[in-house]
Amino acid sequence: MSITPVPRGAHLTRRLIQLYVGLALYGASSALLVRAGLGLEPWGVLHQGLAERTGLSIGVVSIIVGAAVLLLWIPIRQRPGLGTVSNVFAIGIAMDGTLALVPDVHGLAAEIAVMVAGVVVNGVATGLYIAARFGPGPRDGLMTGLHLRTGRSIRLVRTLIEVAVVATGFVLGGSLGAGTVLYALAIGPLAQFFLRFFAIDGEPAGETAAGAADEAAVAPAPDNGNTTATAPTPEQAILPK
Repeated sequence: MSITPVPRGAHLTRRLIQLYVGLALYGASSALLVRAGLGLEPWGVLHQGLAERTGLSIGVVSIIVGAAVLLLWIPIRQRPGLGTVSNVFAIGIAMDGTLALVPDVHGLAAEIAVMVAGVVVNGVATGLYIAARFGPGPRDGLMTGLHLRTGRSIRLVRTLIEVAVVATGFVLGGSLGAGTVLYALAIGPLAQFFLRFFAIDGEPAGETAAGAADEAAVAPAPDNGNTTATAPTPEQAILPK
């Protein structure tokens, strides 16, 4: 039995809603992890550390870091999409907005509840904005771009980037803890589930986040000239291995 392809643009409205709801929820989830005070996701550790050092809000730092990372796309020849540019601004704005509305949390039970809620909401948000297929976020695009240009595995590239980010953030004053560990263990299964749940009808969630054109991308041949790297699917690119 064949599946009739969905006409291009038939679900544009839904995709736009998914994109911006997902980005808003992503920022809100990061803010919940800040309020829980039990440790942040890897890039959140860096953002918090920089915020501590600069006096800027963590949301503004997130925007600045996102824009700086986007500049790193130039030498690795990555192409941003609407979702990429929106990611830079929407997450930071949503994060600061949520922090302004959600008060500090007191008591271990409340902190754990908020931490768990933050991780779950992050999984929902990841599924929403990736399934919308408007392009990867700046940080994810950096990872996939390095994968394509170096031929190294997503697992290795992601690990090296996130270890560097967490270590730098921790030195600057960002918080590591149970929330960091829970995020690392849970975000993969959660995001994979919600990627499939929010997939647009007729459009498999396994397509590349940047669109069909990116599926043909290959990395320059590494040393022996025999190995190429194909563009990863959203699950390969975003989810922890």
